Amino acid sequence: MTFVYKIDAPLRPEDVSDVFRSSGIKRPSDDLARIGKMIEHADVTVTAWSEDRLVGIARAITDFSYCCYLSDLAVCEEHQKQGIGTELVRRLGEHLGDEVALLLLSAPSAMDYYPRIGFEKKDNAFLIPRIR
Repeated sequence: MTFVYKIDAPLRPEDVSDVFRSSGIKRPSDDLARIGKMIEHADVTVTAWSEDRLVGIARAITDFSYCCYLSDLAVCEEHQKQGIGTELVRRLGEHLGDEVALLLLSAPSAMDYYPRIGFEKKDNAFLIPRIR
C-alpha cells in the first residue's frame, strides 16, 4: 500500500480524533473543540494519508531553531507496523533540520518503540502533569 505524506495539510478535528482513537494513544478524542485547538496551535504537523483518509499524524511544537516537542505520534491500528510512524518522524526531522533536537514523552506501552526509530532514552526530564 502506498501512503502520501504531507506537511501542514489542513486537518479536521474529527479525522485527527479518529486516528487517535484507533491508534490507542490517550488523547481527549471525544472533545473535538480541544482537538481543534491542538491542531490550530501546533507549529508543524506531518500526516500520512491513504487516498483521502488520514491514517497517521505527528504533531509538534517547535521554535524551528533549537528544540521541538513531538506531542503526538499516532497511526491507525490497521496501518501500524508498516513504517508509517518511522516515516512521520523522519520527515519531521528533515523538515526541522540538523540544528533542532526532537523531544517527546512516551506512553509506558511505547517505551521500547522509540529507541528502535532513533530516539535515545534520557533520565533527566521533569513534568508538571495536566489536571485534565
